[in-house]
Amino acid sequence: MPLPASCEFAKAVGMIALPPLRPVRDADSEALAALLTASFAEYPNCFFVMDEFPELRRPATSYAAKGGRLWVADAPQGGLAGSLGVAPVPGQDAVEISKVYADPAFRGSGLAQALFTEALGFARAGGYGEMMLWSDSRFARGHRFYEKLGFVRWPGERYLADVSETWEYHFRKSLAGPGS
Repeated sequence: MPLPASCEFAKAVGMIALPPLRPVRDADSEALAALLTASFAEYPNCFFVMDEFPELRRPATSYAAKGGRLWVADAPQGGLAGSLGVAPVPGQDAVEISKVYADPAFRGSGLAQALFTEALGFARAGGYGEMMLWSDSRFARGHRFYEKLGFVRWPGERYLADVSETWEYHFRKSLAGPGS
């Protein structure tokens, strides 16, 4: 959903006010599905099928059951401007980042950085030593964002055998030491 022209100008000069972040609600299911559908549609052979994302049917309940959180930002003209989730990884001193999506009108605005800051606070408050994520191999812009945040791509890939025949890259970020 495009921003009004005045917002586009404000974004261009770095003055855009970010929409407030809030915890996801189960009622956000359809809006989250729409955000993912639009994001996937930007890439060839990348399709959103709700059955492959059962956690989105009741997102607040799903993330709470894993001991995690999912934040969203409401777009000024309806729908969601972005999302980012985090949950502990069983058996590891780590949390996993997931559902990192931003409406194109908000990319480069600092929204994803603000969402990540929430996840980083969650990880630090929980005393976790590392953050990790898996990202579709097609999402090169996202990979650059993760690297800017200090994530390092690890060797290897995983295949999801989903409708999009997705291959994913693995990224990790230490929370110990300087610059973390």
